[in-house]
Amino acid sequence: MKKILVIDDDEELNQLLTKYLAKFNFEVRTESHPFDGLKAIKRFLPDLIILDVMLPDMEGFDVLKEIRKDYTIPVVMLTARGEVTDRIVGLEIGADDYLPKPFEPRELAARIQTVLRRGTDSGQSEVKRFGRLTVNFKKHSAEIDGRSVDLTTAEFEILALLVKNEGRVLDRDQLLDHLRGIEWDVFSRSIDVLVSRLRKKLEDDPKRPQFIKTVRGTGYMFIGDSEND
Repeated sequence: MKKILVIDDDEELNQLLTKYLAKFNFEVRTESHPFDGLKAIKRFLPDLIILDVMLPDMEGFDVLKEIRKDYTIPVVMLTARGEVTDRIVGLEIGADDYLPKPFEPRELAARIQTVLRRGTDSGQSEVKRFGRLTVNFKKHSAEIDGRSVDLTTAEFEILALLVKNEGRVLDRDQLLDHLRGIEWDVFSRSIDVLVSRLRKKLEDDPKRPQFIKTVRGTGYMFIGDSEND
């Protein structure tokens, strides 16, 4: 049974999600205050966190920053504002998905299942090396010069997809389809944000790329030379 932690000050919504997600065999714990939510992560050890942006005393974005200091647990953010800017900010600081309120519970359940599948359906078990970069598909991890790179689920999924399609240009729609797996409010800027964040963590200069090359007007291509060949 997968464990879901909901951090949202809407008690009615928390009760609804607890009952609804139980139908999908999720164990749900809810916290209405961000400080309590952060404490609950250590005790509950959730497989996924649902995090509201509008919280008392501490904005959801700040809560996400605190989470990302210690955890790579997938985070789905909720917001009543639904602005593209909010979604970009959330992605920049490590959110794995974004859902504006109001929403259908079944859509949230579908997104949760999609995000959780990313960590288990990599389809490969081998380790691939590209000079300084090592990608481990089984462990869902990456290293630079032997040092572990702290990647979110979405960042690793983009890296894995690019690596598996080494030398092939993937457009933003292809990357979005792979990340989401369901219909959603597409905004291609989200891919650029994630790739930018990934490059920074891989220490990859976009002007002189070692791993990810931008193909202007189209998308991105992985250009690392595999040592496995």
